[in-house]
Amino acid sequence: MLVLTCVALFLVLLASVVVAIGLGAAAVSPADTARLLWAALTGGSVDADETTTYQIIWQIRTPRVLLAALVGAGLSAVGVAIQAMVRNALADPFVLGVSSGASVGAVGVTVTGGLAALGVYAVSAGAFVGALVASFLVYAASSGKGALSPLRLVLTGVAMSLGFQAVMSVIIYFAPDSEATSMVLYWTMGGFGAANWGALPVVAGAVLLGLAVLYRYSRALDVLALGDETASSLGVSPDRHRTSLLVVVSLITGVMVAVSGAISFVGLVMPHLVRMVVGATHARVLAVAPLAGAVFMVWVDLLSRTVVAPRELPLGVITALVGVPVFIGLMRRKGYTFGGR
Repeated sequence: MLVLTCVALFLVLLASVVVAIGLGAAAVSPADTARLLWAALTGGSVDADETTTYQIIWQIRTPRVLLAALVGAGLSAVGVAIQAMVRNALADPFVLGVSSGASVGAVGVTVTGGLAALGVYAVSAGAFVGALVASFLVYAASSGKGALSPLRLVLTGVAMSLGFQAVMSVIIYFAPDSEATSMVLYWTMGGFGAANWGALPVVAGAVLLGLAVLYRYSRALDVLALGDETASSLGVSPDRHRTSLLVVVSLITGVMVAVSGAISFVGLVMPHLVRMVVGATHARVLAVAPLAGAVFMVWVDLLSRTVVAPRELPLGVITALVGVPVFIGLMRRKGYTFGGR
């Protein structure tokens, strides 16, 4: 049953990617989209009158849609891991302050013009550095001389997040022009408008490697979700596994936030939706959640760039408007528990 679910989701993801690449201001049929993609992958030729369409498909939309799928998969898997490691159903990839730290880095680079030598990658680099600094501060403040408990980790992450948001507000308040402020506000709500082939390999490598590592922690996550005492009695070190997981999820989140901004809701809700379907065993959840998150994010991105075209809606707006009613509806239809509660 699990294999069939994964295969079905993978086929849905492939179909969604082809459809999403073909739709936009210049619509292309799925058959023509698949043909042009095949030509690009195999080095085939296209007719001269299709050159512009080919460039739109391959150079603009394909990296964007693939980036959306990768970020959706990563956010969902990281959400699964964080909710188990801190035993909190409301936890998501940004509860540890990583997103807010990345926002401060991106805002700082945008307003001050720092890292100008990196060109179009300056904002992403600033966001990644901010994410790493935030992760280190949260870990240092959480661990101290005691154990890295779930409660301490969550409280420290929330406090750090509020602190970073305050710093970001101050920077925006003193921003020299409104254009920089608008750019920063849009970035903090998420978007794939800056997607390109140059950044895709780095994101793909980080997310796919992170997914493999998290899957290897499936049993540890099962045990951590039951509590530290139970984990210790079963031979699992809560502190050691929690520290390793914190490093992994921080790196994945930092890479994703650097290229897509802060996209809320996906990492919070997708894990719960998947648990309702396949159960709470993390080997099953971590096999399905990345595929489900990828499909969801591909369609969210498609909506964001077509609903009010030629303008784009921030992804965070779409994820909330679409996901909240679906999530509440499923919660009302099925009895659902998390961590035995």
